[in-house]
Amino acid sequence: MTEVSGIDVNRADHAGRRPAQGALLAAPAPAEHIVDGEGVASPVARVLLDSPLPHLDRLFDYLVPPDLDGAAAVGTSVTVRFGGQDMRGWVWERGTTTTHPGRLASLRGVVSDLSLLTGATMALTEAVATRSAGVRSDVVRLAVPPRHASTESAERDRLASPPRQWRPPSAGGWDAYHGAGFLDALAGGETPRAVWTALPGRAGLVREWTSLLADAVRAALASGRGALVVVATATHAETVATALKNELNRASAREPEDVRDEPVVVLTAEGGPARRYQAFLQVLLGFARVVVGTRAAAFAPVRDLGLAVVWDDGDNRLDERHAPYTHARTVLALRSGLEGAGLLVAGHSRSVEAQGYVERGWAEELTAVRSLRRAAVARVQAPGAPEMGAEGASGMARIPSLAHRAVRDALVHGPVLVQVTRAGYAPVVACRRCGRVPRCPHCGGPLSMERAREITCRWCAREPAGWTCPACGGDQVRMRGSGSTRTGEELGRAFPGTPVVVSGARESHGVIESVDASPRLVVATPGAEPVADGGYRAVLLLDGALLSARPELGAGAEALRRWTNAVVLARADARVILLGDPDPSVVQALVRWDHAGYAREDLHERADLHLPPAWRTARLDGRRSGVEALLAQAESEGFETLGPAPVEVGRAVPSAPGDGAIVRALIRAPVDRGRELAAVLRVGQRERSAHREEPVRVELDPTVLW
Repeated sequence: MTEVSGIDVNRADHAGRRPAQGALLAAPAPAEHIVDGEGVASPVARVLLDSPLPHLDRLFDYLVPPDLDGAAAVGTSVTVRFGGQDMRGWVWERGTTTTHPGRLASLRGVVSDLSLLTGATMALTEAVATRSAGVRSDVVRLAVPPRHASTESAERDRLASPPRQWRPPSAGGWDAYHGAGFLDALAGGETPRAVWTALPGRAGLVREWTSLLADAVRAALASGRGALVVVATATHAETVATALKNELNRASAREPEDVRDEPVVVLTAEGGPARRYQAFLQVLLGFARVVVGTRAAAFAPVRDLGLAVVWDDGDNRLDERHAPYTHARTVLALRSGLEGAGLLVAGHSRSVEAQGYVERGWAEELTAVRSLRRAAVARVQAPGAPEMGAEGASGMARIPSLAHRAVRDALVHGPVLVQVTRAGYAPVVACRRCGRVPRCPHCGGPLSMERAREITCRWCAREPAGWTCPACGGDQVRMRGSGSTRTGEELGRAFPGTPVVVSGARESHGVIESVDASPRLVVATPGAEPVADGGYRAVLLLDGALLSARPELGAGAEALRRWTNAVVLARADARVILLGDPDPSVVQALVRWDHAGYAREDLHERADLHLPPAWRTARLDGRRSGVEALLAQAESEGFETLGPAPVEVGRAVPSAPGDGAIVRALIRAPVDRGRELAAVLRVGQRERSAHREEPVRVELDPTVLW
């Protein structure tokens, strides 16, 4: 095994100094020579260790013993001896040369002779790690699920059927979005990229988005290529996969009879490791060309990928919470360029990141004309001060009398949806005497009221015994907000005899997927709204300011996305009322159904403020000394920096400013210097790791800046 670039990174030079920043990459590589095994060139495996340490993110040379020569192919998982212990790794390359001057160690074993890493996956891994200043092994852990030996044995014994030969679909339905050219390009084997703002399906007017998506998948299949669809949740993946399979089966009735049905594989972590690994192998071995999954499925090894789709890309559940903290949209965009695949960023709303693709000319825009949008979408009403004033005292209520009348009229015909910003009973409580928001004495988390007089911590779920306010000494709290559970109770009292259903992840019964067309009140948090048979007759959107007026980057866009996803569940003739003093600019975008216009204005404003995605931005979290070291390097390269400042990270409450505090800082760069920024941070992380210094968490293009 060779040393890192031929130098000992832990040894100081003759003046007592460590190697300068970048020395690991700048040092000349040792000479390469053939590994001689008794006059014959011996095989060498270049192995990527399964280690999160940045300074180990390189290839190490090992001899391949004769008994493992056939099994240790590129892309296989192996065990090696490193640092006095056995470690897992991946065969990244094979060769007959090395730069190591001494004797090479041999591979210890092959975990599986099946190449789980394809050439395309390794290229994507390199690209994701480079863009995110991350470590390749972290990316591989996202791309390849844990091995399940018995499942692997069963799948390898299967015989693959010949791929189905599909004919290109017609553009019927896509014409509403001027998308016929997109379908034709896919069917012709080209690589079109588009941002699609879909409308709710209306009989005789607009087809369902899943039906149109099936046409795009068929177009990719007609070119002899595969398709990949990424959604936010496992439940949604199952729903979309079922819809696609039904559409493909319906279309297959018009196809030649001598070809088989096209399988649709669901690739998620739900259902256990065996099911996930089985789906992964079905894709890897070519048994399936159509995949639907959650964010990790963005790496699915689809052979000859022709179309990559991400639905509702503004959903933060598509953002990876572990290193390298990359978004599924970004992964698919990289795949589009690397593998020559079409890309479709789709949703009922429009993210500012997707709008950035359009503004730069990297993707075309697929959207319906204004007249069609107005005919397909329910009208949204956002009563202002005059309307509320006309209601008298009730106009100041959270649900004023005009909303009560709309609900009462709609319940005669069918269900009514009430979207509530927060789950639980009283998500926010305050000291009754001084109004200070209390914190848990155990972990510092916020306290909430799950039921009347039941105070618990939202982080550790403990009940603080004997709580007293540190500011005034008070021992009683009052409710400052209403969650979905409390809202359901209040509406049940306001409309006696009407069934009330509460849907949400924090409810004992969880998220409800669908309801029938009978009259009922459905209270749900954003993302947990059930689909109503025939559509809702009315929709109330409560607490508008809590979503749209938050002091966070993208709060308005997120509010617009959540409200939009509720409105599309309503009938075209339904009444939609937005309450709670929402941000006027977001209200206008929702009323006009102009998501592209709002995203465009948001993008231009962020460009003026040097904020992502108009600018590449890195967020640094860690101890002050480490963060300041990376900031100094960034400043020397001419990048903009902000901070550091103490900040609450996760559940940790920072101490006073100083070397022991958790601090946060930002580094910003123009888009054309984004690759350079990532490279500087990647080198800095490697050097800190090599010197065994405390790590700094680095996240590029974060969805939350502060």
